[in-house]
Amino acid sequence: MTVRSTIDDKKSTALIQIRGRFDFSIHKAFRDAYKNISTVRKVIVDLSEVEYMDSAALGMLLLLREHAHLHSASVTLRAPRADVSRVLEIANFGRLFEIV
Repeated sequence: MTVRSTIDDKKSTALIQIRGRFDFSIHKAFRDAYKNISTVRKVIVDLSEVEYMDSAALGMLLLLREHAHLHSASVTLRAPRADVSRVLEIANFGRLFEIV
């Protein structure tokens, strides 16, 4: 499975884990992972197993950010690998997301 999501109701947190390529081919699975997050206050996107990220993935993250904002939730991008971190840096995503 490339995209997996879990919700921790006690912490009001959703975790979305992505493995392998983060590109347009997983857009439906990624959207499905966050479409029911209306009860959480924080969404964590675990990028630790992402080997490749393209501009479509950046767009998907922006759509997630908009969706989360509508539900008063924040989005954190967690543990990107060096190559993915460079893509996020070039796109100035550090201004839009907390990256840890």
